Formats: sequence, C-alpha cells, structure tokens
Amino acid sequence: MQPTLTPADTTRRAPGLTQRSAALISGGALLVMVIAAPFAEMYAFPKLIVPYKPAETARNIIAHQGLFTGAIFAFFLTFFLDVVLSWSLYVLLRPVNEALSLLTAWLRLTYSIIALVALNNLITVHRLLTIPDYLNVFQPEQLHAQAMLSVRAFKNHWYFGLIFFGAHLLLLAYLVYKSGYIPRIFGILLAITGLGYLLTSLRPYLMPDVNIDFAMYTFYGELAFMLWLLIRGARIREQPADQASS
Repeated sequence: MQPTLTPADTTRRAPGLTQRSAALISGGALLVMVIAAPFAEMYAFPKLIVPYKPAETARNIIAHQGLFTGAIFAFFLTFFLDVVLSWSLYVLLRPVNEALSLLTAWLRLTYSIIALVALNNLITVHRLLTIPDYLNVFQPEQLHAQAMLSVRAFKNHWYFGLIFFGAHLLLLAYLVYKSGYIPRIFGILLAITGLGYLLTSLRPYLMPDVNIDFAMYTFYGELAFMLWLLIRGARIREQPADQASS
C-alpha cells in the first residue's frame, strides 16, 4: 500500500528553486552585470557623449551607431538582470525573514522598473539621430539639443532610481548579516556599498556642494559578495524558513 504524502512531504520533494541555485544564479547575474554595465557606462558613453556639446555628441553617435546600440542593449541586460536578482536574492535570504526579504526584493524591482523606463530616453536618442524624417520637423541644432536632453534625462531618471537601489542594499546587508549561512563581513561590505549609492543619489537634491568622491569606491562590496556567491554559493546548506542563525 502506497503511503499518503502530506503537504510537508510534497514541499520537501519539490522545493522549487533551492538556496544553492539561487546563490549561483545571483552570482552569475552579478558577473554578467559587472561586464555589461561598465562597457556601457565607462567605455561606450565616454567615446560618444561630450557633455554640453550636442552637435559633437550627435556626430559621434551617428558615426558609431553600432557602439551606441551596444550600449543600449548592455544597459537593458543590466536592468533586466536586476529583475532576476530581485527574485533570486529573495529566495536566497527568505529563511532569514520572509517579509523583510520580500520588501528587499520589491525595492530592487522598483529600481529596475525606473531604470528600464529611463532607458527609453536612449531609444529616443537613437531614433532622433538615425531616422532622416525628423529633419523635416526639427532644424539640425534643435534635433541635436533634443538628443542631448534625452541623454541627460536617462542619466537623471536612472540616478534617481538608485535611491531605491541603495535602500535595497541596506536591507540586503541586514539580511546577509543575520543569516548565519553567509559570512557577516559581506553584510558590512554591502551596507557600506548601499550608503555609497544613497549618498551619490541624494547629493544633487540635499547636499549639492558637498564633496563625496569617496562614495565612488564603495561598490566593491557587491563585487566581493558576487565572488563569494560564485565560489561558495553551491555549498550553502538549505535553511528551514525563518530559522536561520541570528
């Protein structure tokens, strides 16, 4: 006679995404982002965008359309993987505190949505400068100025979204610190990274004259966490819900 399976037995036999898998997915997503985002932000943009010089910027984009398109897709991949990370990090840290882990995921998802909406500004730039019909509506100087405004709009909207990202990292840092199955040092490093993002994002609104150049060096916490997830994530011992070590 076959034994009757209880709901608990079914959950154990078909747990869905495990914490080990969530750790590896998170580490892999962060690794791709570490390549894609700097390509767009630190390589492509400096070659194409000349601050406050719309005509020169327009000429660069028209002459290097492939590079500009590559930057758009690199940003898109980065923001899409932020959505994936919202899910995988929630699964990874759900045993610590399910409600707080869900809030942490929603904060990153909110940032991702803001960033993806902001990315439409770069698509507008591409269309303005590559579709000849727009010259029937705008003079070249007006077209170039509009393209430059759209580039700035992308940056402004994206950086505003980083307020949510910084808050996400602070909550993530707390969950990591309290987990008991991830070294506490990564909680401290992620908290420093989160504070750096918050300072950078809030500075234009609250303290425009304050020098916070040091904040640009705080992102190393995420890099260290990524390496740990890739190297040690597969060895995480599955934790029962809300019973992780404090």
